Amino acid sequence: MRNLLICGGAGFIGSNFVRHILRSYPDYRICVYDKLTYCGNLDNLKDIAARFPDRYAFVRGDICDPSRVRKALRKHDIDTIVNFAAETHVDRSILDPGAFIRTDVIGTHVLLEAARELNLERFHQISTDEVYGHVREGASSEIDVIAPRSPYAASKASADLLVNAYHVTYGLPVTITRGANNVGPYQYPEKVVPLFVTNAIDGLPLPLYGDGLQVRDYHYVLDHCQAIDAVLHRGQPGEVYNAGSGSEMRNIDMTRLVLKLLGKPESLIQPVRDRPGHDRRYALAVNKISALGWEPEHTCEEAIEKTVRWYVENEWWWRPIRQGKAFRRYYERQYKGREV
Repeated sequence: MRNLLICGGAGFIGSNFVRHILRSYPDYRICVYDKLTYCGNLDNLKDIAARFPDRYAFVRGDICDPSRVRKALRKHDIDTIVNFAAETHVDRSILDPGAFIRTDVIGTHVLLEAARELNLERFHQISTDEVYGHVREGASSEIDVIAPRSPYAASKASADLLVNAYHVTYGLPVTITRGANNVGPYQYPEKVVPLFVTNAIDGLPLPLYGDGLQVRDYHYVLDHCQAIDAVLHRGQPGEVYNAGSGSEMRNIDMTRLVLKLLGKPESLIQPVRDRPGHDRRYALAVNKISALGWEPEHTCEEAIEKTVRWYVENEWWWRPIRQGKAFRRYYERQYKGREV
């Protein structure tokens, strides 16, 4: 495992993972393969391109394009695929589920076929805790039945099943990690934490869904990257590993913490009509990945605090996104008229 194709490497978690791997393994080479959709951003990789020019390459491409995928694999002598490429925003999946099926399911199939044909050493799939659906009590373990409740979660669950089928049927060496709600640098500001941070910085209302009592595990993205690293190097092929902080936080408490850290009033909280099928709680059991020697370094509170600090210090990155026509159109479509 020396030459990695990081699909979706210009996105949030992917770009952080690229940075982590290049810093941690001096003899590894990485090719980022990314379509550069609205949340793929070469600014996420600007420092990487400058710092690691001999070990980093970029290919613009769609994971649903079999010929382009194979060309990139052969050209860069790839032995391992790590697939971050996905449509990921639940709200967008409600508006346009077809886009999620195409990228998350069909795109994963294209990558699996290429990995099988070229006999790669490993295929690693990035999944999500949302495939387990609403967790009333306790924590989801890797052997629990998956019960997705949104088009996004269903597309990721479908991909997980397909990845497992390629291991069982063809013997493809695969692993899967199911991560919690990641937060940290370079997260597109449609997601709740960067949205609330950047809104609060500008003194805008924070559109909080429903009563705000939904429970999430806000997991710092660099902890997640280290978890994926552990599974790639010490995980067992054919296995699924949960990766989260093991702590929980209600959305209303996250919102209040963001405002407190920024010195903003709680009067900025604006309850809005809840989204359809909104899961009330996710929670992950992480003892299986802990057995590989990995432990999270941040609690939910620490993850939020570091994230807030990054957005305060890096307005150069998020301000052009927020001012763009595409973001403003989406924001108005998503939240206009939903106040309660």
